[in-house]
Formats: sequence, C-alpha cells, structure tokens
Amino acid sequence: MLSVEAVSHTYAGAPQPALCDLSLQVPDGGVYGLLGPNGAGKTSLISAIAGILHPDRGEIRLDGQLLASLRREDARAIALVPQDHAFYPMLTVRENLRFFAGILDFSAAGGRRRIDECLAFARLTQVADQRAEHLSGGLRRRLNLAIGLLGQPRLLLLDEPTVGVDPQSRHFLLESIAALPAAGTSVIYTSHYMEEVQAICRQLAILDQGRVLLAGPLDSLLCHDEAVIEIAGGELPAALCEQHGLAARAPGCYGLSRPDTAALAGLLASLAGAGIGLKRLHYGQQDLEQVFMGLTRRSLRD
Repeated sequence: MLSVEAVSHTYAGAPQPALCDLSLQVPDGGVYGLLGPNGAGKTSLISAIAGILHPDRGEIRLDGQLLASLRREDARAIALVPQDHAFYPMLTVRENLRFFAGILDFSAAGGRRRIDECLAFARLTQVADQRAEHLSGGLRRRLNLAIGLLGQPRLLLLDEPTVGVDPQSRHFLLESIAALPAAGTSVIYTSHYMEEVQAICRQLAILDQGRVLLAGPLDSLLCHDEAVIEIAGGELPAALCEQHGLAARAPGCYGLSRPDTAALAGLLASLAGAGIGLKRLHYGQQDLEQVFMGLTRRSLRD
C-alpha cells in the first residue's frame, strides 16, 4: 500500500500551497485514479511520489518503507510516465528503449528481452526502427508507456497519459493500462478526463487546491442517498428547509438525505404552494462530473 501522510508543499513565490496537508491511502493491485481540475495538485503529488519533488512536510511510504529508502534499494520499484514526451526524438524507438534499459542497469541479454516484451506490449514492434520524431501522437504516447514499463515497476505513475491522442489510441492505452495490475504493477492514474477515470479505476480520489475532497471505491462514491434540488432563483425560506430537513449545499441548491416517495412528494407540494420554481431534481446513481460539481460547483476543465 502507498501511504501519503500529511504532505504539504508550496512552490517558491506561489501565493498558496500546491499540496496542503494531503493524506491518501492507495491499495496495491489496481488502477487508482486521481481526478481534478488543472492546478488541483495532481502533478505535484505524482512528482512527490516519484521523488522529483521534495515536500516541505509529510511522509510518503510504500508498504511501510519511506520512498527515499526504497529508491536507494530498488531504483526500478517506482516509474513515472509524465505528461510530456520523455524520450529522445532523434533516436529510434528501439534505441530509446535501449538507452533507458541501460540507465536501469539491465544486462545485455536481459535488456534485449525486456525491450522486446515492452515493444510487444505497446504494439510498437512494427515501428521499432523508426525515429521517435516521426511517430504519430498515439505512438509517442505508447513509447512513453513502454519506457515506463521497462523496469517492471511495482508502482507506475501515469500523469495525463492520453493527452493529444486519437480515439483509437486512447482506447488502446486505457485497455493496456487496465491490464497492468494483473501483471503485478499497481497504477496511479492522473487525469482531468472524468470518463477515463470512471472507465478503468475502481478506486479514486478527487483533488482540488492541493486537498483531497473525496476518496474511496468508485461504486460507493457514485452511490448517492441524497436528493438534490436546485430552485429557479433566490433562497428557500428557513422554515421550509426546517420542515423538510433540507440542507443548503450551494446558492439555490439543497440536499434531502435518504428521502422516500412521500417525503419527495411533500417537498414538491410545498415548493409549488410557495410559488417556488424547480430547476432540477436528482436522486440516485451519479457520474463523476455530478460528484465533482456537487463538491466544488465548478467545471473540471477550468
């Protein structure tokens, strides 16, 4: 298990922290999603786990061992596939993999074998002798992934791995990433694409402003036992809120916990009797966008 314990970090000159007393538990053996808008702290957290960023405060452990100690013992234990293309454009696909295999201190025979395995996994064998600068956007993302998998890491960190690819390449990447835990690699997957996280992650955390807003199994996060109503304008009278047990969630938005049919019918009748227009009523299963909007009241893509 990866344990992030009260991690905080403020970049030099920044008006507010990128990570603010952030704690998170990421179980082994799955794809764990980090979801949030730009600037939420996803990349900063990933950089801290990868050892690129040294937080001002807090600790990060993998299976109880501090990451700094783990990296000294096993440089291959954690791998990062960053947002940017992390390879040499003037080298071929195979030459790039050979270079990074050398950094990971593979033997000659072991390196050749692992390179062939990664080429096959990422379906790059046919373009292995092409220079990376001539690859399409989707192939470049697949080369990024192949490089990250060279050392057969226990934990693979993927930071926005599908940015700028066509739908077919995105489908292949998501399918490939979802298969990694079965081969022994746990994955942390960061994205602001809600549909990707919902498709391949069984557990996730929603971040914003360097904090964890919500975390847990996907099914439990999407299960909603509160009816949410939005009214056409203004605020509801305090007496009506008290009568029906409504709690304010945002301006013009109210929640009613675990309502039954009679409670909903009574609420709607009271609204109609008071001449209050109803914009929206939602109850039941949500998607990630609805969960996020209920927490932050703003778009994921701002």
